[in-house]
Amino acid sequence: MHHPQAESRNGFSREELAQSAPDILARLRARAPRIHCVTNAVAQNFTANVLLAAGCIPSMTLSPEEIGAFVAGAQGLLVNLGTFDAERRGATKIAVDTAARAKLPWVLDPVFVDRAPPRAAFARELIGKRPAVVRLNHAEFAALAGNAPSRDQAIAYARANGILVALSGETDLVTDGERAVAIGNGHALMAKVIAHAPDRAGALARLRGALARLDVQGPTTNLPLLLALLDAPAITGNRVTTRWLEDHLAELMEAA
Repeated sequence: MHHPQAESRNGFSREELAQSAPDILARLRARAPRIHCVTNAVAQNFTANVLLAAGCIPSMTLSPEEIGAFVAGAQGLLVNLGTFDAERRGATKIAVDTAARAKLPWVLDPVFVDRAPPRAAFARELIGKRPAVVRLNHAEFAALAGNAPSRDQAIAYARANGILVALSGETDLVTDGERAVAIGNGHALMAKVIAHAPDRAGALARLRGALARLDVQGPTTNLPLLLALLDAPAITGNRVTTRWLEDHLAELMEAA
């Protein structure tokens, strides 16, 4: 994230929006909500780890015998259409119906609806069930809304469907149909989740370079710790165990 720029109709400055993030995160961690996820096979591990890092308790079952109970006992639901197989489609229907009955907020991520009409049709059906948030990119928005993405079109789409739209891109836009916030944090590197190279040293060098260029404004981050971690001889030499970080955290914090 680099040089965040935020604008909003409610008068909050970019500094105020940035400074509110630690308070939101602290309240989230204090509550520790249970979040059930119907997500794609590629993102499942990342999704669970991000939720855990944020203080949430993720669950991922797709079993038709138990997913209803998991969703009913959760405080939120994520539906990601990235892996659009019969098992996840069936699980999604049960999960969304359960969330509606329990009045739980849920998020729809209509991945790749621009690539396949059946997936887009299913996503439109789900949007008709009123998710709290729909997170999508420009191509996905165009496929569902039938219009080229813009601030005005996103606002109109959110208002017409009674949802909050989170439109990602070079400038992210979040709108509930009345208010809108734009955040200029987009960068092509954000699509590159994994640092890779022909060997371990090269991958670590790329990851170190990406972290060194990262600039996060507002909340305190663990960037210094991550950079210290990448410079640790045990990491560069691949001599770590499952207890290594716990055993060496104090010295890493001092180095950071």
